[in-house]
Amino acid sequence: MWYFNAQTIKTPKTMVISDITHPRAIFRDSAMLTSLGIKSYREVTPDSRYYWNGEFTIDTSGDEVVGTYAGTARDVGTLKANMLGVIDSQVASKQGDIDWYWARADKGGTAVPANIATYATTIYSEQATKESEVAALSTLEAVMAYENKPYTETRKIKHTDEDGNETYGDETTTHTRHINECTHFTANPTDEVDPAFVSLVAD
Repeated sequence: MWYFNAQTIKTPKTMVISDITHPRAIFRDSAMLTSLGIKSYREVTPDSRYYWNGEFTIDTSGDEVVGTYAGTARDVGTLKANMLGVIDSQVASKQGDIDWYWARADKGGTAVPANIATYATTIYSEQATKESEVAALSTLEAVMAYENKPYTETRKIKHTDEDGNETYGDETTTHTRHINECTHFTANPTDEVDPAFVSLVAD
């Protein structure tokens, strides 16, 4: 986007400046734009998950014009209620994926496997923990930190030979992940193993 004469220009268009008509192609010519006083423009908005758009100000002093919305904090209580809803939804989805084990057992079929029963118990345990943690949040900053918690993940480096065979040696790489604790459950109902995974540790 661009800015000229107190107006925001979203798409290239024909411009009449000082009684001279300039074709829309000028927006591909940065030198021409500079000579005409047309500046690039961008807007800065607060994170809509946590703020409403507040007062709007424009800074035209630099080579780029910047429009900025101040952030008006959302209600912490409302955010916490939404977080609890996300946790409940996660649990319902996870439990829904394994309900058939109990349905099968109730019909006289195979008993619920021990690992599945343990998984179900762990889900509810983690739910209770998360609900307590959310209840303890008292500030917007705490809510933001809970939904964007930094973790360090360590993974093995994959090697692929000429035949396309993949192997993992002792070499590892680490990177930071920001994880929403409302959706981060540690239990896994299967025995599937990610061969590259080493660890995921909260910072």
